Amino acid sequence: MVDFPPRRKPSRKGSMADVPKDLLDQIKELERLFSVDQAKLKEVTEHFVNELEKGLSVEGGSIPMNPTWVMGYPDGYETGTFLALDMGGTNLRVCEIILPEEKGEFEIIQSKYRMPDELKSGDSEELWEYIADCLQQFIEYHHEVEDLEQMDSKLPLGFTFSFPATQDFIDHGVLQRWTKGFDISGVEGKDVAPLFEAALEKRKLPVRLSALINDTTGTLIASHYTDDTMQIGCIFGTGCNAAYMENCGSVPKIAHYNLPPDMPIAINCEYGAFDNELVMLPRTPFDVIIDNDSPRPGQQAFEKMIAGLYLGELFRLVLVDLHDNKCGLFEGQDISKLRKAYSLDASFLSLIEEDPFENLSETGELFAQELSLKASKPELELCRRLAELIGTRAARLSACGVAAICKKKNIESCHVGADGSVFNKYPHFKVRGAQALREILDWPKGKRDPVDIRAAEDGSGVGAALIAALTIKRVKAGNLAGIRNTEGII
Repeated sequence: MVDFPPRRKPSRKGSMADVPKDLLDQIKELERLFSVDQAKLKEVTEHFVNELEKGLSVEGGSIPMNPTWVMGYPDGYETGTFLALDMGGTNLRVCEIILPEEKGEFEIIQSKYRMPDELKSGDSEELWEYIADCLQQFIEYHHEVEDLEQMDSKLPLGFTFSFPATQDFIDHGVLQRWTKGFDISGVEGKDVAPLFEAALEKRKLPVRLSALINDTTGTLIASHYTDDTMQIGCIFGTGCNAAYMENCGSVPKIAHYNLPPDMPIAINCEYGAFDNELVMLPRTPFDVIIDNDSPRPGQQAFEKMIAGLYLGELFRLVLVDLHDNKCGLFEGQDISKLRKAYSLDASFLSLIEEDPFENLSETGELFAQELSLKASKPELELCRRLAELIGTRAARLSACGVAAICKKKNIESCHVGADGSVFNKYPHFKVRGAQALREILDWPKGKRDPVDIRAAEDGSGVGAALIAALTIKRVKAGNLAGIRNTEGII
């Protein structure tokens, strides 16, 4: 997760009148590099639709399009007490969710635990041990029991494992690849459920794994629980992704299960991998550097252009290039702090875009405090424009994924539930994304947008609990498709 400062309404209009010609020329070149026009948005979206289809096929494609075995939406009358475990990029969150008899309501208590950086590239067993320790602390604190083995029954748990995983069953998941800065050896290609369950068993925790889910699928289900017009769930944060409900008959790669063709199944797109073949996305030389220097070159091509993890690094690379090769930006100053990879995150760009003053005084203070650089007013104008270009490109490209799902499913009107630090906190991201959707889908001017991207419900907490509840309900009803441990679920 990218940490953003509190939002405030910017008021600055800005002026390039005092920017010298050499900097103006560089700004124009940056505008050429980072702008994505309507024609390109449409071209990207059409290719996106084809890639979504390819991902559902037996042969597959670069977008995994993982079936989740979440077979339909909640009806709002699910009840019970559930645990939810959310393993994301920065924090580990443990929740207890109570679903009461009132339709669409929930109660939640939760605790957050920092995910230590050393665990992200450490030993697999250490990771699961740490997660089980946090879960044990949470249960002991909130249930006030000295001996966990004396609890009356095991609590059903929905585990939000927000990494690309192949699921033949809802209570298992084979990790395809680490993302979000994780690179733990010995886990890729393995089912993470038994690894997690072994750590639970070692501590004799009164917990049973009912469902392994992705945060995006949880976002879809939780959002639909409180608003039944929600048909797509999205994440725009450290990474990017979407989930939606497909018909089993439209998913050739699960045809061998012989499921009713009109039975719904949630698809976790994992579309951060869109265009890994690099035939469509308008990459700049700086995008190429980010990809080449990443832990996984050639993977997550789309994500590396729009996700919060990379926006600050893109900004940093451009500034270093301007200093070294182009116009002598920050000439005569020590830019050693700026040379440190990933020293800037998306919140740095957010602060620049929110600077309300004509002289960009807050941006100047930011450069002085964080980078020990004294920037002139024209240099600050360039930095401001660069931040706008990078933020705008991210928002506009992110709309292509939403538009592609709408076109594939012939969705003319719906709400889209979106979550993630970039969507919620980056200035103008929502407005810029909405404008791009209008351009892609050719909506008439002056009317309300038929596809409206809104803040989602808590997918990784409430969504995980709801999916655990739906899975238990399915087992009791005898619908066992995609469930491995049918006896252990209930």
